[in-house]
Amino acid sequence: MRKKKGRGRFIFFCLAPAVFLFAIFMIYPTIGVFRMSMYKWGGYTSEKTFVGLDNFKTLFQSDKFYQAFQNTVLLIIVVTICTFAFSLIFAAILTREKIKGQNFFRIIFYIPNILSVVVISAIFSAIYDPNQGLLNSFLNLFRGADGAENPILWLGSQKIVIYSIVIAMIWQAIGYYMVMYMASMANVPESLYESASLEGAGKIKQFFSITLPLIWTNIRTTLTFFIISTINMSFLFVKAMTNGGPDGASNVFLSYMYQEAYTNSSYGYGMAIGSVVFIFSFALAGILNVVTKREEIEF
Repeated sequence: MRKKKGRGRFIFFCLAPAVFLFAIFMIYPTIGVFRMSMYKWGGYTSEKTFVGLDNFKTLFQSDKFYQAFQNTVLLIIVVTICTFAFSLIFAAILTREKIKGQNFFRIIFYIPNILSVVVISAIFSAIYDPNQGLLNSFLNLFRGADGAENPILWLGSQKIVIYSIVIAMIWQAIGYYMVMYMASMANVPESLYESASLEGAGKIKQFFSITLPLIWTNIRTTLTFFIISTINMSFLFVKAMTNGGPDGASNVFLSYMYQEAYTNSSYGYGMAIGSVVFIFSFALAGILNVVTKREEIEF
């Protein structure tokens, strides 16, 4: 009996600091966001007016909000699919194929993850420069004089600006997840591949029948983490590269919230956007966990 009480006290004192900090820095601020979303407040004065759900009504009638929502969903889908496809392919090649300088390629692929988002944004902004950028200079070799006279505005066109950001986000993330998948693939027994080869299975068949199922737990965990973090990372890239322009065409959830709360002094309205982002992220994580749930395969 004493051992059980002592074990219970030990667990309590170990968990209490973490629970306390989580409540102070996570639960309480989250409740504060929902509470402030029901007020009309500029954020810099003591005058607050309770408006109930009016901020949410305004939000769901705003074309700018739906533009930000559309961009966020586009980034989540396209960046996630491309990042994980390239990460898995590169990880499989560097793990299963005998290539000279494998460690060199690992370092090269991982370098973008070491750089800050601001540095990466500056690099791609220079590449996208309409007059002296590398991308337009290369395309002008094929476009001729027309290319020099009518440069492509990669960050200035409402139709393509979000896709320009997509490329930067994919480039930044591939190396990190590639290294994680390489670590998982290295633990797959070589005997399984040898048996599959003897039965006539090619490398592509082996990848989908052996590699993917055996590292699925890692894929599932990183997939959930990546999709939720994309919502945060998209804000950093948009803020550094376009600041939401042109005319809000590249705004995402958090950049739109930032503009309304801190630029337009509509703090209550901004917190309403934050509440929607929280619910959306929470629901997305739950759906993703259900959809990707598979029976674990042991080896």
